[in-house]
Amino acid sequence: MPTLTLTEVKITPLDAPLGAVVTGLDASQSVAPEVILQLKQALRDRHILIFKNQQLTDEQFLNFAFYFGSLFVPPQDIPVLASEPGVTPVIIPVSNVDGGYTGTGELTFHSDHHWTPYPSSGSLLYALEVPVEGGDTSWLNLNLAYETLDESTKKRIADLQLITYNPFLQDRNAPRSNYRLDQSIPLISPVFPHPLVRTHPESGKKILYLGYKTEVEVVGLDPQEGAELIAYLRQHLNQPQFYYQHKWSVGDIVYWDNQATLHHRQAFDPKERRVMKRISLAGSRPF
Repeated sequence: MPTLTLTEVKITPLDAPLGAVVTGLDASQSVAPEVILQLKQALRDRHILIFKNQQLTDEQFLNFAFYFGSLFVPPQDIPVLASEPGVTPVIIPVSNVDGGYTGTGELTFHSDHHWTPYPSSGSLLYALEVPVEGGDTSWLNLNLAYETLDESTKKRIADLQLITYNPFLQDRNAPRSNYRLDQSIPLISPVFPHPLVRTHPESGKKILYLGYKTEVEVVGLDPQEGAELIAYLRQHLNQPQFYYQHKWSVGDIVYWDNQATLHHRQAFDPKERRVMKRISLAGSRPF
């Protein structure tokens, strides 16, 4: 089986706050060690990698993903996307047809598995069918978002812990809250506080570890004070200078660092087909 060398593979940074495009790599084949190491370094530096023109079986997709880590497996009592009692699919169909998940609506900026004890380190999303319009995915650079905060805010949030509540344990028909103001409501699941300012486990960069709309609570702060702080930080996050918007092509695989980014999906026409497959990789306890 041929092994790819650095002379064939090209990694080109995007003219954007994050991201690089990888060409000359066939992910269905064995990849040379020096190429894997270069890809890992590029992910640390650029946070997302876009592999073009891929054509993979499920087994080949898994084999490629496992160069970068082992599979994310949530605790049995902590549901995530596509969880069924006792099992989560290895490859999740992110699709609006054939029993897939996530539908066709907008998905606001979020980090996958934020509410679990050990959130995933990253995910690979492989495009098989894409709509003519809409369905674009954007990724947001959380290190850049942190670095552009003023110094007084950095000091204020340096040691705070944030609880992100599990959206898969909430009533889908109930109004969604962006902050847990009513402390009297009994919790129906365990919660896992993580640093609001996370240190990336490989690069050491500081990350503003906060999703845009999920229900959260800052540990130890008065609810009103916490809600105002989170609203301020979310307003800061919501700036185009922090993100890159990707228009999908069939055969794209995007590998993103879930520890350093948020991602967002545009809504698209339900009459169109959007068929993708996702693999998520294991992470570690945020610190």
